[in-house]
Amino acid sequence: MLKSLCRWILYKRMGWQKEISENHPEKFIICLAPHTSNWDFLLGQLYSRAEGMKINFLMKKEWFFWPLGPIFRSMGGIPVFRQKKMSMTDAMADTAKSVSQFKLCITPEGTRSRVDEWKKGFYFIALKAGIPILLYGVDYERKLIQCTKTIIPTGDLEADMREIKLYFKDFKGKKPENFSIGEIGDITKQ
Repeated sequence: MLKSLCRWILYKRMGWQKEISENHPEKFIICLAPHTSNWDFLLGQLYSRAEGMKINFLMKKEWFFWPLGPIFRSMGGIPVFRQKKMSMTDAMADTAKSVSQFKLCITPEGTRSRVDEWKKGFYFIALKAGIPILLYGVDYERKLIQCTKTIIPTGDLEADMREIKLYFKDFKGKKPENFSIGEIGDITKQ
């Protein structure tokens, strides 16, 4: 019932389309960009429910206040405590290695505001756990959710991040002025 309702809202009522060509194994990380608005969260929740996927997500701990905390946790939210001196990437990688299924969505910008340097935690979780990164782009201009590329981290951070950023270069966020792939050198060389 919920799946059908979410499919109707997302695809029929809101007019979104999907282009998904990548396999979704039992363990993966979704790198989702651009992230420029709170609407991205709603869109992601509608999409995951419409497709019958239960995917965890990281969110700053400040959002986990009563009554939203229990709701976000039930939806798959994992609070991020940025001030604590602990390695979230190590903890997530260890979890990924120890469970039979691991599905985590991370926005590499880490915020809805414009940033030129992306966070790389998603990459290091995938590298340490030996799992793929599925690249999911959200394009508000075309009303398209697209996943047509998977990255297997090689350990060459600069080359892999360049390839990841190039995938997202043409996507238009809800607030396009808030999205940047930052400096990646000469993008004509591939």
